[in-house]
Amino acid sequence: MTKKIKTYWVDEFGVKNYNTFYLLLVTLVVLYAIIALLSVPLVYFEASADQANIKSYRDAFWVLQMSASTIGFGDYYPVTFEGRLIIAFMFYVGVGMVGFIGAQFVNKFVGFSDTNVKNRELRKQNAQILKNNERLEKKVELLMAQMSQLLNAEQKIVASEQDIIESERAIIKTEKDIIDKAK
Repeated sequence: MTKKIKTYWVDEFGVKNYNTFYLLLVTLVVLYAIIALLSVPLVYFEASADQANIKSYRDAFWVLQMSASTIGFGDYYPVTFEGRLIIAFMFYVGVGMVGFIGAQFVNKFVGFSDTNVKNRELRKQNAQILKNNERLEKKVELLMAQMSQLLNAEQKIVASEQDIIESERAIIKTEKDIIDKAK
């Protein structure tokens, strides 16, 4: 029974997290496939040149591998224009792919540049903040309702006090009228 490599998993926030081993494996396979394929035209263009030092598929494979890794020992080098184009192309492809491999290696062992982890932490914090905001919104709504009830009660009290004041004025006027009639 063969074990299938899991290419990625989806976390609770829907973020795809790719398997580092899988990415490294695919990158290496693609890199060496490109080197193997480009070795054929490189030998074709270089082998027929007068001062060529790349005379076999093995030499072409070696020089492409060295240019992909940006080492370039100089023991083999292209002398034709077409050969130089192939090497230049391999250099740019190799810089990207070898750089990617190096970044994956460093990230796997050092881990400080893993933005997926930071994004998940931020999403968890955002979820907590949103939950707290909802809780606070409910509290504010309750306070607003209580303040509205208090305001209504206060308005009723003020209206009652005004009625009492009017009643007292009426009583005072009546008392004055009685005193004035008594004089």
